Amino acid sequence: MPKLLLAAAQTRPVRASVSALPISRKMVRRFIAGPDAESALQVTKSLREQDLSVTLDVLGEDVTDRAQAAATAAAYRSLLVSLKEHGLADRAEVSVKLSALGQALGPDGYQIAMENAFSVAAAASEAGTTMTLDMEDHTTIDSTLGILAELRAQYPWVGAVLQAALYRTEGDCRDLATAGSRIRLVKGAYAEPASVAHPAKADVDAAYRRCMEILFSGEGHPMIATHDLALVAEACATANRLGRTRDSWELQMLYGIRTDEQLSLAKAGVDVRVYLPFGTDWYGYYIRRLAERPANMLFLLRHLNG
Repeated sequence: MPKLLLAAAQTRPVRASVSALPISRKMVRRFIAGPDAESALQVTKSLREQDLSVTLDVLGEDVTDRAQAAATAAAYRSLLVSLKEHGLADRAEVSVKLSALGQALGPDGYQIAMENAFSVAAAASEAGTTMTLDMEDHTTIDSTLGILAELRAQYPWVGAVLQAALYRTEGDCRDLATAGSRIRLVKGAYAEPASVAHPAKADVDAAYRRCMEILFSGEGHPMIATHDLALVAEACATANRLGRTRDSWELQMLYGIRTDEQLSLAKAGVDVRVYLPFGTDWYGYYIRRLAERPANMLFLLRHLNG
């Protein structure tokens, strides 16, 4: 059902209708800091005061021209300067989608995205923080991991995201669970074909557990991103079993989801990082969040003709 809802929601008529609905704009505020960097900085400060770490995402993906990609990179660089100026860079980093930096712009897309990503990494280094490359649908993985490798030659702290739903991910975990490697493990929020991804939720959960064990057993820095409380408990137990210190791994959750649990885990001594998006290009992110809870998606779609 979530895959069908995602596919339907990405059609142009549905996208236009959902974006125009007043109820959409009201609901989206639950998941997004606000329309601009100032809003994001205010929320970041509030989260930091609650002993939560943050990763900031400038919303936008699948850019259509080089100038738009350059503007996104510039927005990240400006954000990183602001994080440093406001004294927030010690526990606030940035998450970057390479499709927002030009990855899909034809034969030159790889080079354009890489150059923009290098400029953001340089700004992160200057600010005294890090960046993580978000992972998108399966067709972008090899390109993203290629850019990751080039970035890490100069900035070894650049993080990456792996999606447990994909068959290939256990192998990618083994390859990347190396010293200093920061890997965010997610279940996966894209509608992928059965030829590349586990079709059943139970299989995805089992794969997530296997990937988590690989990352915890390696020499890198696992970033366990899930709202599944059973997996959260298992992550904490695995970290304790393997003697992981607080600063050697972290849990990640999305802004606006399981807020009480985020605070409780932080008080218990777990490093919890909140994924905090902001901006006006919210549709793709918002729909993926709703698709994780089909009842919410169906509620929204019922209002399209209301």
